[in-house]
Amino acid sequence: MKLTLRVWRQQNAEAPGAMATYEVDGISQDMSFLEMLDTLNEELILGGDEPVAFDHDCREGICGACSLVINGDAHGPERTTTCQLHMRSFDDGDTIDIEPWRASAFPVVKDLVVDRSSFDRIIQAGGYISAPTGTAPDAHATPVPKPDADSAFEHAECIGCGACVAACPNGSAMLFTSAKVNHLNVLPQGAPERETRVLDMVATMDDEGFGGCTLTGECATACPKGIPLPSITAMNKEWLRATRKVRR
Repeated sequence: MKLTLRVWRQQNAEAPGAMATYEVDGISQDMSFLEMLDTLNEELILGGDEPVAFDHDCREGICGACSLVINGDAHGPERTTTCQLHMRSFDDGDTIDIEPWRASAFPVVKDLVVDRSSFDRIIQAGGYISAPTGTAPDAHATPVPKPDADSAFEHAECIGCGACVAACPNGSAMLFTSAKVNHLNVLPQGAPERETRVLDMVATMDDEGFGGCTLTGECATACPKGIPLPSITAMNKEWLRATRKVRR
């Protein structure tokens, strides 16, 4: 395959950025998208040019590091992570636009790399259980209703990639935050901090400069792990419940 790549290049957060055009040839349809970028970077390095900076880690679809907007879609045309997107999703001769996440709370570090430490601060605000539990208890020691267990597992699948923010026209982090709130709040182990968790995490989310949620649904559509849109409604209910309890 021969492709035309239009890649966002930006030296740092303060420098202006622009799209740069590159031609790559000999791309196999079995390559992953990141392997295709590796090929581009090899050519750039051999030509004495600076390679394109982009985030990656496990390349197995479980770490969320591979954050790219491809032809206007977070992670590209398939509902998967960028590292699991293969070049068979494109045709020979295609022009592909590659950009970083676009959100004020995700400032560009360099080229396609953005700073997502705002997500870390949201989790630090309450996405944990502080009560010491000792050694791992037996699986049946704390009964958990199956619907609650299923819901916790569903929300725990969030890998914190930020696709929900990149896809949202408002740059909202509600889907991410709701996943982190709900997967702990539905379990008995998360009950002691149920109110403070949701209040602190939502407050931190707002302080980080994410936009407001208007339930457009783009976040759930882009999520590679399928976190459902009703997760946001569930978190809003938790927040209202916690607010009423604190006011008493």
